[in-house]
Amino acid sequence: MYLSRLLINPRSRRAQRDLSDMYELHRTIMRGFPERVPPDERVLYRLEISPRTGAAVVLVQSKSRPNWQYVDKGGSYFLSAPQVKPFEVKVREGQMLRFRLHANPTVKTWSRTTGKKTRVPLVREERQIAWLVRKGEQSGFRVVTDETGLPLVRIVKVGERSGWSRSEGKKNRLLIYIVQFDGFLEVTDPDKFLESVKSGIGPAKGFGCGLLSLSRW
Repeated sequence: MYLSRLLINPRSRRAQRDLSDMYELHRTIMRGFPERVPPDERVLYRLEISPRTGAAVVLVQSKSRPNWQYVDKGGSYFLSAPQVKPFEVKVREGQMLRFRLHANPTVKTWSRTTGKKTRVPLVREERQIAWLVRKGEQSGFRVVTDETGLPLVRIVKVGERSGWSRSEGKKNRLLIYIVQFDGFLEVTDPDKFLESVKSGIGPAKGFGCGLLSLSRW
């Protein structure tokens, strides 16, 4: 796999458009890959904006190597040359790791308006943590707890991000609620865990959610 670190130029008009519209950011990131990506490709990314400086950094994880020159044709989109490095995740059962995850914790419920199932964001922290614990059980890890049984997780509310998709001449409003989880996990099923790292965690993977970043405890 490959990990790219993109430092975005906030003065670029294209960058300003992308930072205000998650659909446009998705389209820009996908320009770094062939027009027809391999069937097993999963491009995950996370946008982080420094609350102190306002600097915007995008981390991109992919199975195939990207070519960011197709994004920066004008030479002003990035503040510095994109950093791209290959990496391999190796884990063992019982291994403890730090993690960071931007996620869209939701629950599916029936909409009285449309008569169809729709995703409703979970906004209370206890429900967000319960969602993360469930995802961990499905993804080959458990969230580590302290001596009182409380999960060792810090939650930062990133907030709502919006955008407009275009299909058949119509504009459709996109709106997702994002939270950042920082905490500790224990690998319970290495094979399932590695597959989850590659494929992402939770919904809205095409819009900046699901990338599980790991580091040693």
